[in-house]
Amino acid sequence: MFHVKQIPDHLLDAVSTIFGNRTNLAELYHEFLSTEGLTRGVIGPREVERLWDRHILNSAVIQSMIAEGSTVVDVGSGGGLPGIPLAIARPDLHVTLVEPMLRRTVFLAEFVEKSGLDVTVLRGRAEDKTIVQDAGGADVVTSRAVAPLLKLLRWSLPLVRPGGEVVAIKGASVQDEIDRDRKGFRSLGVSDVEIVQCGADVLDVPTTVVRIRKEQRQRSRHREQKRS
Repeated sequence: MFHVKQIPDHLLDAVSTIFGNRTNLAELYHEFLSTEGLTRGVIGPREVERLWDRHILNSAVIQSMIAEGSTVVDVGSGGGLPGIPLAIARPDLHVTLVEPMLRRTVFLAEFVEKSGLDVTVLRGRAEDKTIVQDAGGADVVTSRAVAPLLKLLRWSLPLVRPGGEVVAIKGASVQDEIDRDRKGFRSLGVSDVEIVQCGADVLDVPTTVVRIRKEQRQRSRHREQKRS
């Protein structure tokens, strides 16, 4: 049985606003990360004291960018960020966690079982054929500090349905990445790129997110075939 640590006073309102009547599940996840996650090397010891603001809340606030009932794939999920906070805050989402490392997938599967969350855990890399087959066609693919933007898009976009989105948590330098890699976006089927600050109303430091929309390429090809 878990011993749930108290939420820091200055974050009580933020946690309550984001997780509502599922705050107990968020506390459960915090406890599991700070104990089992630390013991198994899923997180480092320096991260324990800032799990709430720098990790859990930082991840959960991107829910504002995801439509109701969406299928969400979290690429390179690690300890479950941002996928698990999203699944806790938004039970309407259908979340799949993709992670290549065995010890991390075991950790994730154990928490999903203990918490009762309706979340799927897949072991593999985003570019693996089995992952594309099992998790492809998602409305949204998320990630958090996984790779440089262009490489991340090469991994993520094949999992996104036409017209769907990549919603990636990035650092303050994301504009530099966009400027550097913009020429490569078109060849990957990108139709729109936007930087959004999420959670400014509840967090001292908002979460920087880049939202990238995939072209409706399949639909246009279908129209061309019909015209011919």
